[in-house]
Amino acid sequence: MSARAFRFSCTGCGGCCTGRGDYYVAVTAEEQRRIRNLLEISQAWFRRRYVTVLEDGTESLRWAGDRCVFLGPDQRCRVYAARPAQCRDYPFWPEVVGSDAAWRREGKRCEGIGRGARVPIARVRRQLGIRRRARKA
Repeated sequence: MSARAFRFSCTGCGGCCTGRGDYYVAVTAEEQRRIRNLLEISQAWFRRRYVTVLEDGTESLRWAGDRCVFLGPDQRCRVYAARPAQCRDYPFWPEVVGSDAAWRREGKRCEGIGRGARVPIARVRRQLGIRRRARKA
């Protein structure tokens, strides 16, 4: 992270919820519970319909083609209030903020990168530390 601060303002375009290749959204048991409660559905139904287990055991939200299963036709998240930490933290992921080149590359996918208020590097580092600790727990 060589930049002093990042500029970012979400435009709600849904670009971060789409992609091809190895994209996935890791989802903890607690995150699954929050989404289930929001949708008012059973655990069995939720897991059968919305969760997949990756080779390494990580539980992930399913993708419908090249988009998150919860991305609605209006390009809005249908579970925004209960979205997983990975979604809340975007675009401040280690692989995105790790270098200026990675930040610029992600800016081609996300129209909010380079817009809005400056986010100080200290805040980004703090958020990454919180996420890392939460994943270990």
